Amino acid sequence: MRLRPIMFVGTCSDAGKSIVNTAFCRIFLQDGYRPAPFKAQNMSLNSYSTPEGGEIGRAQAVQAEACRVNPHTDMNPVLLKPTNTTSSQVVLNGRPVGNMSARDYFSSNKAELFQEAIKAFHRLEKKYNPIVLEGAGSISELNLRARDITNMRMAKEANAAAFLVADIDRGGIFASVYGSVKLLPEDERELLKGIIINKFRGDTSLFEDGCKIIKEITGVPVIGVIPYFKDIHIEEEDSVALETKTNKASDGKINVAIVLLKRLSNFTDFSVLEQDGRFHPFYTNNVDEIEKADIIILPGTKNTISDLQNIRANGIAAAVIRAYKAGKKIIGICGGYQMMGLRVEDPDRIEGETEAVPGLGILPQITTIECEKVTRQGKFSYRGNGKLCEGYEIHMGRTVTLDSEMERPLNILDDGRSDGYFLNENCWGSYMHGILDNSVVLNDMARGLSKEAETDFDYAAFKELQYDKLADHVRKVVDMDYIYNVLTENQPD
Repeated sequence: MRLRPIMFVGTCSDAGKSIVNTAFCRIFLQDGYRPAPFKAQNMSLNSYSTPEGGEIGRAQAVQAEACRVNPHTDMNPVLLKPTNTTSSQVVLNGRPVGNMSARDYFSSNKAELFQEAIKAFHRLEKKYNPIVLEGAGSISELNLRARDITNMRMAKEANAAAFLVADIDRGGIFASVYGSVKLLPEDERELLKGIIINKFRGDTSLFEDGCKIIKEITGVPVIGVIPYFKDIHIEEEDSVALETKTNKASDGKINVAIVLLKRLSNFTDFSVLEQDGRFHPFYTNNVDEIEKADIIILPGTKNTISDLQNIRANGIAAAVIRAYKAGKKIIGICGGYQMMGLRVEDPDRIEGETEAVPGLGILPQITTIECEKVTRQGKFSYRGNGKLCEGYEIHMGRTVTLDSEMERPLNILDDGRSDGYFLNENCWGSYMHGILDNSVVLNDMARGLSKEAETDFDYAAFKELQYDKLADHVRKVVDMDYIYNVLTENQPD
């Protein structure tokens, strides 16, 4: 039977829409359907390269993984990637179409982008059942309503059954839910079929009266109260998640300092380290904490030149160079890899007004920022190891070694291309996001720093288990009969 599209919208940012969406992607798969995720517009520095060479928000890639389907640009047709505090790169159907200031973007009616989002949705709808849509932020931002292409406007276009996700952990649950519902115009309010209370701490039965009150004041039933959890690990997209992660070194493990850049991107590159008991990863821009680390990672960034200038100003660059000279392990990924060279050039001023800045001088390379964006997945051999690894590239830059005789590629891809630079056992850089998801790379990182045995940790299998655990966690506490009744009512067989 064909199901009506379902959409999860929120009372606020970080209410848990992405997680709930991911849970239902797996639930529908478990129940014999072929679901696919969709988010009309996403704003994130955490992105992913699709098999066809496009770029989408990382959350939709995770949700596609939960559906066991390949991610596609139709799942996130509009992606905004902030380049600084006032402007973003606009990615349409997987390809960048230019930079826009926040004022210009939000003052436009975005009719063309909305039409592209609608086309993408209908293409997906022909191939998958059901489509699991996700909103963005709050559904009741009155000043943005006329230009919002992601929330109830999209729900109406898709005729989706919408469910409001509210974060009770923040407090003010009644006001946030009541305001979110009552500020909607009547035609949009009719699409709201239920409310999901998320992140409840303690005995959920204690909120039964609260559920009744919410139904009384809004007219919309609460169809589930999801308990707060810490034992299910789903890769997060929102950088707000970094605020809850550790920022200090620890005793007894390999301390991995991930430099907290202002425009840090793709921090999910390091999620695997949180699951490997040998490592203690932490994010920091504190020089003292950097110096305590055994391994320092310069991560990806949406603005290499600006972040390179920032780490020079705050002393991090000098601390990384000192650590390198002291023999500590230094790793650069994507923008962090570019920083490790002699110079980063931007002759076309793509990232800003600065045409060139000196790098950290660790690798004998020069990077030139270019207009053409590289977005592709890749399989590769890491340091000549026979085991095939997987990763993906998303960057706007070409890195060359000054002297061809000094070429020392880190990876050889299965199509014959090379990637990265291997300086020595303690120092390398790569454009490959997801490189750490491969056990051969983790073992190489730990070598000489841990007495624990090498691991053959299968991160892909681990993530599969987490999707099932999440689905089970949510299925137990929501009224699935009610949801299926809503999704099958008046639907064709």
